[in-house]
Amino acid sequence: MSHEQMNPMIENILVNIEKVMIGKRDVAELSLVALLAGGHVLLEDVPGVGKTMMVRALAKSVNANFRRIQFTPDLLPSDVTGVSIYNPKEMEFQFRPGPLMGNIILADEINRTSPKTQSALLEGMEEASVTIDGVTHRLNKPFFVMATQNPIEYEGTYPLPEAQLDRFLLKMKMGYPDIHEEMEVLNRAQKVPPIEELYPVIDLEGLLTLQKEIKDVFVDDTIKRYIVDIVNRTRGHGSVYLGASPRGSIALMKAAQAYAYMFGRNYVLPDDIQYLAKFVLSHRIILKSEAKFEGISAEELVNQVVARVPVPIQRLVNK
Repeated sequence: MSHEQMNPMIENILVNIEKVMIGKRDVAELSLVALLAGGHVLLEDVPGVGKTMMVRALAKSVNANFRRIQFTPDLLPSDVTGVSIYNPKEMEFQFRPGPLMGNIILADEINRTSPKTQSALLEGMEEASVTIDGVTHRLNKPFFVMATQNPIEYEGTYPLPEAQLDRFLLKMKMGYPDIHEEMEVLNRAQKVPPIEELYPVIDLEGLLTLQKEIKDVFVDDTIKRYIVDIVNRTRGHGSVYLGASPRGSIALMKAAQAYAYMFGRNYVLPDDIQYLAKFVLSHRIILKSEAKFEGISAEELVNQVVARVPVPIQRLVNK
């Protein structure tokens, strides 16, 4: 984690989220990294740790239209994207938008629904549009999905295929609160829910401006080479069956640009890459069965790779 001075606008959003969320600053920061970079987040965690509350707080902070989709085995693709309904009065089909037409979407328990319905969500994430009866409907801007999946293997779950996991910029875990944080959760639960008293600190136009400015954050060629070296080493590692794709390299660069911007810099440092690598790359690699048997996790493997790649000597950046 960085101790630099945070961009005041970003700090305002985080402080607002913290009125609702207790002790999960790193999760809020990473969620903002994905939102600002125009990506999406996969949150792997048990129910009841505050995922919905955090996403609602984020949506309220940026004055966005929040939608929640509870994925179930009987959910149809049209329940997510919307449907065309014939209007006899107008004598034409009219599009009735689904919950995917919001700005900030919580896709809850995405691995509980069928692959067909999963792919309807993931098509929207990838294309920023949905096609219903041959007509393409553009999704709103900004458009941000936080999908959750339960890490415990229940019966009746449909794990996301690797090609679809690749669509998420970041994957992270929230974890249980510690004892002091959980005491504070109880104290707050006795009063009016803080989420009801949350007000926007930025509007959607302001958020779109931030997303544009992030693209101008400078990435030196030595940093690009550093990213490529790390990603390349995941492909040749003895414990890896399938390494990260070039999409992983792009994702790591975009996430680093957003992270640097959050901390008031207009250039990326090697530290940004080191911190973000496990969140960006661990869900993009498939471990060999022997490695899984030995208890090696994808996150540990990415950390090993990062530790072995020489850190570039940073030139002074006068940008």
